[in-house]
Amino acid sequence: MIVVATADFEVYHGVVNELRDRGVPFTTVEPDEDLPDRASVVVTGPDGDPDVSVPVVTADPDDPRRAVEDVLTVLRGGDGRTVIGIDPGDRPGIAVTVGGSVVAAFHVPAAQTADVVADECEDAADPLIRIGDGARTTGARIIDDLPDVPVELVDETGTTPYLGTGARGMGDVLAAVNIARIEGEEVESRDIEPTAGELKRIKEWSREQSATNRAIDEDLARRVAVGELTIAEALAEHRGDDNRDGTGRNDGDA
Repeated sequence: MIVVATADFEVYHGVVNELRDRGVPFTTVEPDEDLPDRASVVVTGPDGDPDVSVPVVTADPDDPRRAVEDVLTVLRGGDGRTVIGIDPGDRPGIAVTVGGSVVAAFHVPAAQTADVVADECEDAADPLIRIGDGARTTGARIIDDLPDVPVELVDETGTTPYLGTGARGMGDVLAAVNIARIEGEEVESRDIEPTAGELKRIKEWSREQSATNRAIDEDLARRVAVGELTIAEALAEHRGDDNRDGTGRNDGDA
């Protein structure tokens, strides 16, 4: 049984809401009260120092979710390590596991992935990031932007499950969960040579984002593929080239 024992209102409110949102049973006592016989872990605030014989988790009022994750790790007997799985793509799936249990999931634009992962790694226990080897150009850029923690490149073959009725849109997140559970090869970066298909796709993206429905050329697409430029920067450079040569067109236009 989880016992919340704190006089700190912010800690109490945050932890209790997190526990309720996850459907986890708990009870509360005053800090100076005896614990129930079935108590297995106590949650308290920064000013608490209970003299008890069960594990104690001290909650930060600004991060109650982390405290609840620690509590659940204690209850499940996990090793407490934070492993983050990433299924790369236009909108990567991100799964955060602690002691083998999924504690958080995200589905965000690729440009936001590194920031989300950095937030989840902060103050985490021995964090490890595992990223799938698909979507090579996007994955390579994500790896370059990740925080300075160990990163493993994982063979993501077969990690996306069958999605039944009502599960549409969950594939990337569920793949990230599976990726988090597969050992990979430790990497610091990923050097790739963009394929013709990848360059074509980047040019199509640039056309979609261009106010004039025009695509960047292959050289700019290659620089986007290797992370040298963003699509917006490539479009700006493309427009600048047009203005300098006075033609209003270049080889990338269609």
